[in-house]
Amino acid sequence: MSKRQESKYKIDRRLGVNLWGRPKSPINRREYGPGQHGQRRKKPSDFGLQLMAKQKLKGYYGNIGEKQFRRLYAEAVRRRGDTGENLIQLLERRLDAVVYRMKFVPTPFAARQFVNHGHVRVNGKRVNIPSYQVKDGDVIEVKQKSKQMALVLEAIASGERDIPDYLDVDTGSLKGTFVRAPAFADVPYPVQMEPNLVVEFYSR
Repeated sequence: MSKRQESKYKIDRRLGVNLWGRPKSPINRREYGPGQHGQRRKKPSDFGLQLMAKQKLKGYYGNIGEKQFRRLYAEAVRRRGDTGENLIQLLERRLDAVVYRMKFVPTPFAARQFVNHGHVRVNGKRVNIPSYQVKDGDVIEVKQKSKQMALVLEAIASGERDIPDYLDVDTGSLKGTFVRAPAFADVPYPVQMEPNLVVEFYSR
């Protein structure tokens, strides 16, 4: 189960964006933060902008915990190439993110729970760790018994999102292949993400 204690849409209001691009988001009706002082708008400092970029990225992937997110950042630094691009690739390789991208479930939070409860197989083996890093060519599928779940059928039928081209998905059999790690520009974020500011935040 997700450790998130608060309503996920409070994340939207706190950050002032429709983070997952969903029609249900309260930010569509109230474009200000929650609470008594939510309507006061102050120009954020450089630190505030960096923190906001980090919170957006963490929130988007199901509100990942700080310790886990920092580990991902450390791995992104260790790898060759641009740290921001590396971080996005590591986040997109998470099994729960892949399940969400393949449209087997409607939200990243549902994806984490779906994986946790053992409904997903990777290369024919049951994997119940949401942070599991998927490799190029890995085949991800929904377990046979889970294919008729209302959650899955609703997600597949939804026109809210498109499946990105770094995944090859057969929606009929609920099976897909992780073709390659995406570049930052390939990832279909509904809001502007700024991994460069996240890198600045951690390298202060």
